Amino acid sequence: MKKTVAIGLLGTMMDQGKDEKRWQRWRPTVSLCQHEELLIDRLELLYEKRYSSIVKQVAQDIKAVSPETEVVPQNVHFRNPWDFEEVYGVLHDFARGYTFDVENEDYLIHITTGTHVAQICLFLLTESHYFPARLIQTSPAGRQKVEGSYAIIDLDLSKYDQLAMRFRQEIKDDISFLKSGIETRNEAFNSLIERIERVAMHSIDPILLMGPTGAGKSKLARRIYDLKQSRRQLAGNFVEVNCATLRGDGAMSALFGHKKGAFTGAIEGREGLLRAADKGVLFLDEAGELGLDEQSMLLRAIEEKSFLPVGADREVNSDFQLICGTNRDLQKDVAHGRFREDLFSRINLWTFNLPGLKERPEDVEPNLDYELDRFAERNNLHVTFNKEARKGFLDFSTSPEASWSANFRDLNSAVTRMATLSKGGRIREEEVLEEMGRLRKLWSKPEKGEDVLIERLGEEKVDRLDRFDRAQLADVLSVCKQSKSLSEAGRILFNVSRKSKKTSNDADRLRKYLTRFDINWTDLQ
Repeated sequence: MKKTVAIGLLGTMMDQGKDEKRWQRWRPTVSLCQHEELLIDRLELLYEKRYSSIVKQVAQDIKAVSPETEVVPQNVHFRNPWDFEEVYGVLHDFARGYTFDVENEDYLIHITTGTHVAQICLFLLTESHYFPARLIQTSPAGRQKVEGSYAIIDLDLSKYDQLAMRFRQEIKDDISFLKSGIETRNEAFNSLIERIERVAMHSIDPILLMGPTGAGKSKLARRIYDLKQSRRQLAGNFVEVNCATLRGDGAMSALFGHKKGAFTGAIEGREGLLRAADKGVLFLDEAGELGLDEQSMLLRAIEEKSFLPVGADREVNSDFQLICGTNRDLQKDVAHGRFREDLFSRINLWTFNLPGLKERPEDVEPNLDYELDRFAERNNLHVTFNKEARKGFLDFSTSPEASWSANFRDLNSAVTRMATLSKGGRIREEEVLEEMGRLRKLWSKPEKGEDVLIERLGEEKVDRLDRFDRAQLADVLSVCKQSKSLSEAGRILFNVSRKSKKTSNDADRLRKYLTRFDINWTDLQ
């Protein structure tokens, strides 16, 4: 059987005693060796030289109550036993220098004696496995006998189902919070949020949220902040700025602040958004719209936590966590010189691509219910669908023709309109059909007009097209660009005429149409 070895600090007050009365009171180090069911084969007793006489008396008393226990005094020295850094360093050195024989010995770290600082340090060194041991805590309470009681604590949480369950539930709650409580069903999106939760809780490095407009980047950034603040990881504010609204000289002033009199009109000094985010989170939405000068100063502010306000000759400090949001391909912008490569490398450590609503059709229904709840909160009016209306809207919302070009903004607007127009708190088929028509019209607009044609065909070929063909082809290419397959695009484009045909081959019809203009579906993708 393995031997049991205890390691603990001498209790300079509680362990002492020379007269016979000492046997009538509880002494933590002596009592550790008085339990019949716990045999301590060796006690490594840490002490300071000035307490040598107490160590000698304690060793004699342990020999009297437990002859099998070998007491090994280990001299350590604390200049200040309440200085955390010093105490941790001394105990860390002892742990690193001690020869542990885990094959033949089990170790217990006695955390009842010593200052509170020393007890905390012993716990941390055991939790981080510098001491390959379990903790043991002795107490005078719990028994009428002088030896008191003891409890052994194993820091391997995997052995404690109830504790492990609490940690798992806490993570689930965090993930649900990041999703605004929406029970999303898309596996890829759920996995993405799980990863974001882990990063948010364990990292202070920049986070880059990419995805189309309306995919929820701003809301997620705010949720990350709220989650970190609830765990007391942040003391500052959440500062959000849409970089697309920053232009010219005002951009520098808005971000980095300015000194009074720095330029014409600077009547008062300005703190700046980076300074306002100190100890908190700075969310730069549409970060790809920042100018190169602003990018350069932002990089320095991230790396050095300091920057120079406009017109100032003294730097200011701000320690914030940066979250960037963008719907642009920053890697392409780097290649074209529109975005600094060094800044992109710095903010690209944790990058998450948020999918659009069209890529998550199974999540339309839970988000629909979420938007109805939000409407009820805003308007103090509970609204529901009747059965046929709900089915009709969900069928349309998850069909190929639902492009959700503005993503959740489109869904929010649709629910708001239908709920507002509903009678008696019930959305009927009438409101659904009207909304479907409005969304179809909204989504049928060609993307960027003739820019789509020029991108695919070049200006020369476009100039040779009739105006009729230009308009039609632009719409066709817009639909193709938003569709996942040739068949899906064909179903949308021939939605009416296909119903009058006994058999329809939408993909073949579309392929032939594109061939007229020397366009290949593969090239479009």
